[in-house]
Amino acid sequence: MAELTIAFVDLTGSVSVFETLGNDRATKAVTKLTQWIGSMGVENGGTVVKMLGDGVLMSFSNNRNAVDAMVQIQQEHAKRVMQWPDRLKLMMQIGMARGQVVVVDGDCFGDAVNVASRLSDLAGPEQIMATDTVIRKLGPRHGVRSRSLGPMRIKGRVEPCEVFRVEWQPEMLSEFLTLPADLHALSPMKESVFGGFELSWLDSTHAFNLTDLPLKIGRVPEADFVVSDPRVSRMHANIDIRSGNYVLEDISSYGTWVRFGAGDNVIALRRQECLLHSDGEIAMGAPFSDFSAPTVRFRLVEGHLSIAPGGIEK
Repeated sequence: MAELTIAFVDLTGSVSVFETLGNDRATKAVTKLTQWIGSMGVENGGTVVKMLGDGVLMSFSNNRNAVDAMVQIQQEHAKRVMQWPDRLKLMMQIGMARGQVVVVDGDCFGDAVNVASRLSDLAGPEQIMATDTVIRKLGPRHGVRSRSLGPMRIKGRVEPCEVFRVEWQPEMLSEFLTLPADLHALSPMKESVFGGFELSWLDSTHAFNLTDLPLKIGRVPEADFVVSDPRVSRMHANIDIRSGNYVLEDISSYGTWVRFGAGDNVIALRRQECLLHSDGEIAMGAPFSDFSAPTVRFRLVEGHLSIAPGGIEK
């Protein structure tokens, strides 16, 4: 047996993400996020014991490294999700415990494993709950802010144990909450884990994340993507995502035409909508047969959150 600190990180909000993105895209997003969590643990000297769907079980021989890793994971993720819409927010609830653990074929067994899992269930989104054995093992003047929640009865355990909530939010979080203009600068990622798409017109190209949806294409500066042609309505079309599919909705005065790839089939929309299932083009206010029609090209983009050996690739 070995004395280890066990950390269980569980994602919350996945039901809404699956409803919005569909099974395939949501599964990829959850998998990439759990891979990132595991890589952060490894960078701090931990071991990924196993991935459990939308959860990650990790072990650390060094207790301080375990606490630092969990704090860092919450802090980094908090910066990222500030830009995500509520329906796509995947938050983290973390449980931690330290004790004697039996390691068999890479898996971990023992009271600390069970308690860490139970505390993860009890924790709220964005919370870290840890047993007294974790906090007191840090020693005096450890610099980790925590608050005792008192003795708790944990299911499957005879004796109650004192539980602490680790206060991981640094003062900088309250600062960037009041500075919305700087959110993009604070984000560690230029692209979303959920993916997105690109729109191009003439020499203008703009990349959008799923976190930017829904968005409007139109002639006026208030539109999210501006096509300054008189045949384009002030607000001409909406793009959103439903059950994992991009949907284009025409809301214009003169109509919208869509074609995919090099195909000749054209979908004509007049106050209607269609799925954008692959790359293609959108003619706005005039059909493709009019060579002068303002034509927007669109390209679907996969999520950008790859895990490289030694950490996250940004």
